[in-house]
Amino acid sequence: MTISSSLNAGVAALTANASRLATISDNIANSSTFGYKRVETDFHSVVNAGNGGKYAAGGVRTTAQRMIDERGSLVTTSNATDLAVRGRGMLPVASVPELNADNGAPQMRLTTTGSFRTDDVGRLVTESGLVLLGWPAAPDGTIPTYPRDTAEGLEPVELKVNQLSGSPTTRIALGINLPATQTEAGSEGEVQNLSVEYFDNLGKSESIRIEFVPTIPASGESNQWTMRLRDTASGDTVVGEYTLSFTDDRASGGTLSSVTMTSGGSYDPATGSVVVEAAGGPIEIGLGQLGDPSGLTQLSDRFAPVSIEKDGSAVGSMTRVEVDENGYVHAFFDTGASRRIFQVPLVDLPNPNGMTPLDKQTYAPSRESGPIFLWNAGDGPTGDLVSFAREESTTDVATELTSMIQTQRAYSSSAKVIQTVDEMLQETTNIKR
Repeated sequence: MTISSSLNAGVAALTANASRLATISDNIANSSTFGYKRVETDFHSVVNAGNGGKYAAGGVRTTAQRMIDERGSLVTTSNATDLAVRGRGMLPVASVPELNADNGAPQMRLTTTGSFRTDDVGRLVTESGLVLLGWPAAPDGTIPTYPRDTAEGLEPVELKVNQLSGSPTTRIALGINLPATQTEAGSEGEVQNLSVEYFDNLGKSESIRIEFVPTIPASGESNQWTMRLRDTASGDTVVGEYTLSFTDDRASGGTLSSVTMTSGGSYDPATGSVVVEAAGGPIEIGLGQLGDPSGLTQLSDRFAPVSIEKDGSAVGSMTRVEVDENGYVHAFFDTGASRRIFQVPLVDLPNPNGMTPLDKQTYAPSRESGPIFLWNAGDGPTGDLVSFAREESTTDVATELTSMIQTQRAYSSSAKVIQTVDEMLQETTNIKR
């Protein structure tokens, strides 16, 4: 029995070392594969209970585990949609054949890196046929609320590269200085004019023409102006008229002290703005809060439009896309405008190494990995997304070659054990001769 157990242990050792050599071969073969996670083989002894003081060899068994939670080095690329996860978390992807089959929701796969480019319908796809998944943004660029513990709501990230896009103007913020000398008695009372472009609902360019008319007193200074807002889309109709008063005290001289409405929307001191009805809809005009030097001011003798800020954009064609560190996909247009069109979440699990390995460096959640949760990149336990980057293989070739030498020696030694047992059995057979 002891000799037979030695033979069985030797055979088990051959099988175990052959399994380890298989994982080493796989690791070395994928040393240049982006996103590859090395496989590690562990040996476990098998102990047989002794019988009457005799020892019986139990042999050895192996288990192989893919080290999915290990991360490779990041390398820089020239493609904006080459993505890699820096830290914990994985990218959600789906297989192109499953999407094209349209047999219900495709299986969500997970990966840590990918080189994504647009296919014939504008989806971001890798050369191996993996489509990037994300949450689509609303028309205003906000991301609606989606469930975080399921893949429901995720859609292929699709770029409509040939589609024109524009957005209407809804807010204009004015940073303008009016000349204080024009509200003095005896001044010329010169009217200050300014035209601010805005875009209507169809992307057409229109303007809000602004007139600042000083109030000239009989003596002293009035520090008061009449502001009229005219909409070119309505034939220069006055859509708002306001009386602006400025303070001349030492602490906050030159800032707004009051805004009195004659027509249009009333002034909101909390936001420092008024809302006027243009031809295409309401536009909020920011004048600045009372006492705020960053809005309308009245100082010195110069009319100076210091800053004009507004939202909205003309109709333009998409020129490129970029993904930021928080997973937001931004589309950039030839008009200089940009718009958020998708958000790519990062998927996290309690035990990443428990996932089921699939081909193309992808993995599927399993019972051993625990439930998934979709995080915003950079939130919670997850890392962030890096564009213009790929993750290298976690294989260290030098370490694998060392392990291969050790495995070869162990295999040879195990074969020698079998040879020795064979010789001993042969001697036992020769006793009868």
